[in-house]
Amino acid sequence: MTELQAEVARRRTFAIISHPDAGKTTLTEKLLLYGGAIQLAGSVRARKNQRHATSDWMAMEQQRGISITSTVLQFPYEGRQINLLDTPGHQDFSEDTYRTLAAADSAVMIIDAANGVEAQTRKLFHVCRQRSIPIFTFINKMDRPAREPLQLLGEIEEVLGIGASPMNWPIGDGPDFRGVFDRRERQFHLFDRAERGERAAPVTVVGPEGSSLEAILPVAQLARLREEIELLDVAGEVFDEERLYRGEVTPVFFGSAVTNFGVKLFLDRFVELAPPPGAVETVDNGTICPDAAEFSGFVFKIQANMDPLHRDRVAFLRVCSGRFERDMQVFHPRLGKKIRLTRPHKLFAQGRETIEEAYAGDIIGLTNPGLFAIGDTVSSVRPVTFGSIPRFAPEHFASLQNRHLEKYKQFQKGLEQLGEEGAIQVLYPLDSARREPILAAVGQLQFEVVQFRLRHEYGVETSLMRLPFELASWLTGPADDLRRITWAPGARAAEDPEGRIVGLFDGQWAFDYTREKNPTLQFHDIAPLAPGVGCRV
Repeated sequence: MTELQAEVARRRTFAIISHPDAGKTTLTEKLLLYGGAIQLAGSVRARKNQRHATSDWMAMEQQRGISITSTVLQFPYEGRQINLLDTPGHQDFSEDTYRTLAAADSAVMIIDAANGVEAQTRKLFHVCRQRSIPIFTFINKMDRPAREPLQLLGEIEEVLGIGASPMNWPIGDGPDFRGVFDRRERQFHLFDRAERGERAAPVTVVGPEGSSLEAILPVAQLARLREEIELLDVAGEVFDEERLYRGEVTPVFFGSAVTNFGVKLFLDRFVELAPPPGAVETVDNGTICPDAAEFSGFVFKIQANMDPLHRDRVAFLRVCSGRFERDMQVFHPRLGKKIRLTRPHKLFAQGRETIEEAYAGDIIGLTNPGLFAIGDTVSSVRPVTFGSIPRFAPEHFASLQNRHLEKYKQFQKGLEQLGEEGAIQVLYPLDSARREPILAAVGQLQFEVVQFRLRHEYGVETSLMRLPFELASWLTGPADDLRRITWAPGARAAEDPEGRIVGLFDGQWAFDYTREKNPTLQFHDIAPLAPGVGCRV
């Protein structure tokens, strides 16, 4: 095995997905705790000489208690290099989550033990299925009253259409939750609750016939537990690694992220079973293997103002093949030229440190002075185009007004940079002399995020007015016809920052009428990409 092959084989790049409030951020932090990336869990404030990290680093995330933007957390564990992608759970931020899944080789799906499979979980699961991403399941919050474990397994299989194979089994729930039974090693892991869950939970490991087990667990609970384990051994879903990689079965782990019960068992088994980076299909050059000598990668996320001191923009690049080296020259197909990749960073939430190299599977941060957009590809040997960076049609629209004209430059800079992130799209009306920007978003909460970030990151106060439009469409066709479009009542003409014509419609009738009256034009739900440029949708 070559050095390149060995480095690629060490990588584990995965996303964590869940419905809101299932405990995603808590589990993320506990994985960092057991991975040795932080020393004390449960804190969002930095303390001297301690590396506290929270995936929710943005000020609004900490104030609202929700994840707004995807975060990359990288750390070594048991000889592997972990690239953990924490994603927003709220449906209004799904677009960021879907893009991040394009950079993952596997996914961890968190399910609330009391609520089971919820709406957003179903949506994200199906996205993983479409991308053929192996899925691991962590049933969380067993320290609270929970549904029957067998019922939860049945719901996963029925609702999601995938086999559910329990790798461990819970010992009680709620205040009686004592730990888990490891089915492979045939051992009971009995935990003591650590104070506030800040440190690793003390654990006692007992064999199936251990004499101390009877002294620790009530007779009725132990008898029921042994009965359930026997039932699983006889009639439970059989786990097979090939079935996992084909998307036919999900290994299921029970635990409690807040008390740390079962977290290390899950992490150990996950890094053992999760796939390393795989081959990537290109649109124009066949398949590229991760251990190919050719370096290649794509940008799946742009984030502004991660460093409040420098107010810079960072492009998140997933390395698809080969070895990245600092200052290397690469092809940039969208720009049609070669560029030099300087100042690359290893990412840890909003923290970063300069790196000299990276390998397939890694996520690196590149300082972005306007060179990169979401979907851009780079490569060292030849221009390549990868497939499938999801983009979505906006469903909510609002007019945004700068309340202080002396802040015009900050207002324009803020809109430009936030628009580059892809969470909102900035449009400009063609039927108004004032040209106040129109924000278009998939979720309504994005408007609050924009106003909050303009205020706190750019010092700009804004007023926002919701608009009655329900859908947008980008129009292409003969230039003469684009200059004399017949619009329906209830439609409005706008353009995006690239000067492409966009129609805004207050309902399906207005859209259908406009399309009927302009038969030479094509109508697109999302902004069309130039052929052969960047990642395709």
